[in-house]
Amino acid sequence: MRRGAERTGEVTQSGVREDGKRQSVRHEPDPGEEEPTPGNRPPDGDGTPAQDARTPDAEGLPTGSASTSDGDSTSATDPEDSPDGDSTPATDPDSPGRDSTPTADPDSPRSDGAAGGGGGGSGRPRGGRAPRKRRVLKWSAVVLAVLMLGTAGAGYLYYRHLNGNIKKDALNLGDGKVAAPTPNAAGQTPLNILLIGSDARDSKENQKLGGARETFGATPLADVQMLLHLSADRTNMSVISMPRDTLVKIPKCTDPDDGKVYQATQGRTMTNQSLGHGGPGCAVATWQELTGIHIDHFIMVDFAGVVSMADAVGGVPVCVDADIHSRTSDGKGSGLKLQKGTSYIQGEQALQWLRTRYGFEDGSDLARAKAQHMYMNAMVRQLRDNMTLSSPNKLRRLAEEATRAMTVDPGLDTVKKLYDLSDELRRVEPKRITMTTMPNRYVGARVEPTEDAEQLFRLVREDIALDGKDKAKKPAAEKASADPAAPDDEIPVQVRNGTRTDTLAAARGRAGTVAGVLKDEGFAQAVADTTGSWSEERTVVRYPSTDLEGDARRLAKALGIPASSVQRSTDVSGIALVVGADWREGTAYKAPEENDRTPKSAEALNGADDKACMHVNPAFTWD
Repeated sequence: MRRGAERTGEVTQSGVREDGKRQSVRHEPDPGEEEPTPGNRPPDGDGTPAQDARTPDAEGLPTGSASTSDGDSTSATDPEDSPDGDSTPATDPDSPGRDSTPTADPDSPRSDGAAGGGGGGSGRPRGGRAPRKRRVLKWSAVVLAVLMLGTAGAGYLYYRHLNGNIKKDALNLGDGKVAAPTPNAAGQTPLNILLIGSDARDSKENQKLGGARETFGATPLADVQMLLHLSADRTNMSVISMPRDTLVKIPKCTDPDDGKVYQATQGRTMTNQSLGHGGPGCAVATWQELTGIHIDHFIMVDFAGVVSMADAVGGVPVCVDADIHSRTSDGKGSGLKLQKGTSYIQGEQALQWLRTRYGFEDGSDLARAKAQHMYMNAMVRQLRDNMTLSSPNKLRRLAEEATRAMTVDPGLDTVKKLYDLSDELRRVEPKRITMTTMPNRYVGARVEPTEDAEQLFRLVREDIALDGKDKAKKPAAEKASADPAAPDDEIPVQVRNGTRTDTLAAARGRAGTVAGVLKDEGFAQAVADTTGSWSEERTVVRYPSTDLEGDARRLAKALGIPASSVQRSTDVSGIALVVGADWREGTAYKAPEENDRTPKSAEALNGADDKACMHVNPAFTWD
């Protein structure tokens, strides 16, 4: 990653400047070196190009990626393996802080790097395939490290030192801002934290655990991304995982260290590339742009915290429904080898579980996300059941590894702030934790969000528990927009016909009819836009920037469209009213009853479910 806001001295290829300070190196291909493409991914440790296994071939082994035809960019490395990042402070004056926590100690020393270790699974599969070094996928469930810090009071013995371990980066590198959620009737607000697992391959520790030498120093990828939502009343927690190969538009991002501007992507590209556009703050900007969810903090981690926590609790219980060995005939896979049933895993074997996709279900990132959810839930239960970790040395080692494993935004840059966060997270019982995967559909070998994904995002935006166990809430007053609305006759509106569905053709003339309704209501600049084809399940009002939010909300109110259907979007250049399939006829809009249920396609997993078991692909079993 990046190594701080000040840049002085020349940088050597090794990443050490002439003034003695470390500096990350952005990888530039040597002459003749091929850039990664969908069909030409950086090779795994044995030199064999990695594949993106979305569908099994005739023998049950994953096949390579397919190209897309919609102009989406899909090049990226295939990380069934990963590493640790190297990041440093960069302050963001606009990043939201935590009022109840102190600011960083200006005298805190800094020390960077990460330690790793731990043994992995052993054994040889049918046919005697030889084990080999593999890259390690770093897991983003750092909330678990935070939980452990909360139990480890001994961490305060090293307060200043531990503060120095924690690396910092700017919260949001994009130009767009998303308004903070409206407080509930009790004045409480929810907390949204983006958890990131980077595959940066820039440390010797990663090499020791299997990091591929040929990708050392390459641009890092955000291969694990989870949005953690802590409810305003602190009674429940929701987590949404986004598959690494989700196609999104990455917004314009500016690196605060050197001022380098990364222009918004043309068309869509894989979301894991956002990390390479200036740092984790660009991943935050990408999530906010896609979901409309205000993000308060991010935490990026490497493997060291996973190893130390799994070891500290004596292993984490995981389950497979058959013997598994994650190794293909040509040597790909994490190397995970477990017997059918429940096993307690720790060290390198825990890392293997978290990065395994060859062998789980269809071999996709969706299956890997499900396995990560099971592990995260099991770890939380273990931590809650083993609060008697009484060895001071063990707790000190744990605190040391956890802080070294983290890169955070300035709002979480001290042990005190992390402790306060852990204290809030610990209030949630496992039975009120819900893990989900963003609903998606395939686009070639990649995926894109579906209508169900927007439903999931809306529930989080409106602080509705994904487990469906919310108590009746007092309705909160609608938050007034910071942008006052212009007079109705000065608000330009494009009206689009989005009534087409998978089974019904678009209702004829709807854009013109509704534009006429708006003119009758005083919106003299409403016009029908017939230049494109749209499809929306529900009628929505979209606006491109905060200076038009007030106008958009005024338009929605005039038609009786709920505030939840007013969305900020970069897909429009002005205010656009998309008449959805819920308004195929008539001149008066009747808002449908809100459906506050979590979509089945999100594959929700409850945190108290200790019976969950990963399905093993028969092609990866062993005797």
